[in-house]
Amino acid sequence: MSKRRVAILISGRGSNMAALIDAAKARDFPARIALVASNIAGAGGLTKAQAEGIETITVESKPFGKDRESFERAMNAELETHKIEIVCLAGFLRLLTPWFVKRWEGRMINIHPALLPAYRGLHTHERAIADGVKIHGATVHYVVPDVDAGPVIAQGAVAVHPDDTPDTLAARVLGVEHLIYPQALRMVASGQVAFDGKTFSSSGTVAPDTALISPSL
Repeated sequence: MSKRRVAILISGRGSNMAALIDAAKARDFPARIALVASNIAGAGGLTKAQAEGIETITVESKPFGKDRESFERAMNAELETHKIEIVCLAGFLRLLTPWFVKRWEGRMINIHPALLPAYRGLHTHERAIADGVKIHGATVHYVVPDVDAGPVIAQGAVAVHPDDTPDTLAARVLGVEHLIYPQALRMVASGQVAFDGKTFSSSGTVAPDTALISPSL
């Protein structure tokens, strides 16, 4: 089986990166992690990736200042050099320009700590608690020029507890992220889902008709 070459872009400790790396070790996984790239020198995830024998690079964004596209062109050159086919954003703390997004249209996915389209943007757990929602979660989606607005590939949910803090809720949502991101990458790499910038298609199986109800009945 020919495996798709994947790059994971990080800025920090690489928690979701580690989940993707572990999943890709399976013989039947349709992708392999060929590169981990960071925009911040010394990001914790780089050490983790190196320990797994994965090639890592750093393209620091700070020297580019506000010239986001020039930074992205430098990063893109590295991705092309490494013959990357799919890009996974995993805690990559950069607002991407339309140039980069269009370059990787249909081949770049992201994980977001909320059930999109609810709570796009930052501080999702704080906002969910403040609004008193009873169910929260995470979403893997295709990246489009509008932030957190691309087609949904996979979602997972958790109940919000009455005594939750943003940190306790974030910890449970992170567990869901580690489950759904590898599954979403599997679907993209195997062709179960596809997005051409206009049309989203999926041949993936639908979860059983079980209900998550909070508070419980």
